[in-house]
Amino acid sequence: MKIGDLVSVIDDNLKGTIKNFKGEKVVIEDEHGFSYEFKATELVLQQAEIYDQISTVQKREPTKLISKKHDKKPLILDLHFQHLVKKPGDYNSFERLFLQKEKLLATLDYCRKNKLKKLEIIHGIGEGVLQQMVVDVLKSQTNIEFQNKEILHHQSGTVLVFFR
Repeated sequence: MKIGDLVSVIDDNLKGTIKNFKGEKVVIEDEHGFSYEFKATELVLQQAEIYDQISTVQKREPTKLISKKHDKKPLILDLHFQHLVKKPGDYNSFERLFLQKEKLLATLDYCRKNKLKKLEIIHGIGEGVLQQMVVDVLKSQTNIEFQNKEILHHQSGTVLVFFR
């Protein structure tokens, strides 16, 4: 090492130019003009030219594989009664709700058996009876998470279910 050499401090994020020597200590000045004293064993010469002959290889980052099963769109269950039966006028309100609940439970079982990850339940916007039934059924289930698609859940008409 000699005066004017660029050096880096081994255990610190500091580099500078050697200004002079004081016995066993070396005085360096950083890029901002501050002076520091270090032992010569605490400094390393900065020699950028030693890396000129070494070629670097840029490796491509491996892409994270996503299961096709997780990338699928959710299964959609529409609980509007006209989609469940051919003659909706033949049923009273209790029978309608009972059939909608049975369809919901059957679909939840189907999703579990076929290891589906998402289910979108469309209950519609109305007086909230069907929506409340859907929420009650989902709360009674295990290993699922569910959320309304909209912030104002009473206005969304849909619930998204995630199976674990």
